[in-house]
Amino acid sequence: MRSPLVGLIAVVVAASLYLYSLSLYLPAGPRTRPLPGAETEHVDTAESEQPSEEPSRLKFPSDLDELRELAELLQFYKTEHTGYVLLLFCSAYLYKQSFAIPGSSFLNILAGAIFGAYHGLLLACVLTTVGSTICYFLSQAFGKRYIVNLFPEKVSMLQRKVEENQDCLFFFLLFLRFFPMTPNWFLNMSAPIVNIPITSFFCSVFIGLLPYNFICVQTGVMLSEVSSLDDLFSWDRLLQLLAIACMALLPGALIRRFSQKSLKLDIPAKNGLVAHKKVQ
Repeated sequence: MRSPLVGLIAVVVAASLYLYSLSLYLPAGPRTRPLPGAETEHVDTAESEQPSEEPSRLKFPSDLDELRELAELLQFYKTEHTGYVLLLFCSAYLYKQSFAIPGSSFLNILAGAIFGAYHGLLLACVLTTVGSTICYFLSQAFGKRYIVNLFPEKVSMLQRKVEENQDCLFFFLLFLRFFPMTPNWFLNMSAPIVNIPITSFFCSVFIGLLPYNFICVQTGVMLSEVSSLDDLFSWDRLLQLLAIACMALLPGALIRRFSQKSLKLDIPAKNGLVAHKKVQ
């Protein structure tokens, strides 16, 4: 009776210890270049050799200030420890996504701030998909009984809608990702319970969350590059904002148009799922 729960706890503890040890053994930071004309002969060598307190600042950001601080720190280390920063970021992202911990939007923004628009978007999409897939398998191995007991009505409703849309299941999953009437974390955990194939699940996560990841990553790029309000309202920034808006609206509009003709959907209900009245 207790083996699934014990197994899940063991996985969480092992992953937490790995992430903690990875953040604990932070390598020495790169040397900063002195400013031109700055006086360096009066710098106390004892102070310069003191260990930095930077490792204590490695934590998941919970607000914009912490996000900026962490982005600056990782950008500082990335100059000479790119591999470590990449490993640390990927590990932290997969940890959050695999165990359905809220706050992935901050990490998407961080990806844009550290790795740039293109690499950050690719990284965010891959990590989102891989982390969601790990969550899928963890739920399949350890969580079926608990999820059904905790959310019996939601699981039953999702099961019914999956069965009704078997002929166009992939587009139904895309619709749920573009218009999250059901939270993404719940979809990740309940997908194996309602018999959603792993291939359809994997592809729908990668494509369906692409607009959301794009918006977050572009936000991170802008936060890392904007230093004043004048920069924010430049033509380049305005064009970037326009591209973000188009990226967010176009896929959703196409899926909504398709859904009105082919998908069997319901009107949103109070619990974040859907009611029994069908769209005509």
